[in-house]
Amino acid sequence: QFVALGSIAPVAAYPFMKRITWWPQAWLGLVFSWGAPVAWVAVRSDAGLPLSLWPLGLLYAGCIAWVIGYDTIYALQDVEDDALVGIRSSARRMGSRVKPGVAIFYSLALAGWSGAFWLVRPDALVLLALLPAALHLLWQVITLDPADGANPLVRFRANRTIGLLVALAALVVGTTA
Repeated sequence: QFVALGSIAPVAAYPFMKRITWWPQAWLGLVFSWGAPVAWVAVRSDAGLPLSLWPLGLLYAGCIAWVIGYDTIYALQDVEDDALVGIRSSARRMGSRVKPGVAIFYSLALAGWSGAFWLVRPDALVLLALLPAALHLLWQVITLDPADGANPLVRFRANRTIGLLVALAALVVGTTA
């Protein structure tokens, strides 16, 4: 419960980040990914397992990188309006390099998730379980067209599938030991 309560201040601060930093997506990643530490602590402590902070840190970092990637895609829809009213975003900061930028953040997400899963279960199945998520993220980056107004929204919405694929990968890793 204390871990969950720790999210109150970051959640309250989020609306101001678009005026303070070029990377409000990073703050959003911290906030939206807070569920990972909450669930990790709850599940591990209920099962009487050690908290093992390295896997948690990698899982949390992977989730933050994923949020930065997908919210940068979302921010592409508002780049012109944001520029007019002075709102900052990673999409504006990356400019013409947004596709490689998103690719980097998605790669960091996969690296974090792979590392966390590997520390829980060092087995090649871990990497195989994340392959569908990796291919879906790759599809998003390859087919992303920042100039097409509808394209980024479709790629952004496709991230519900990533959440499902990573959850299924975690299920595979956790139930086949």
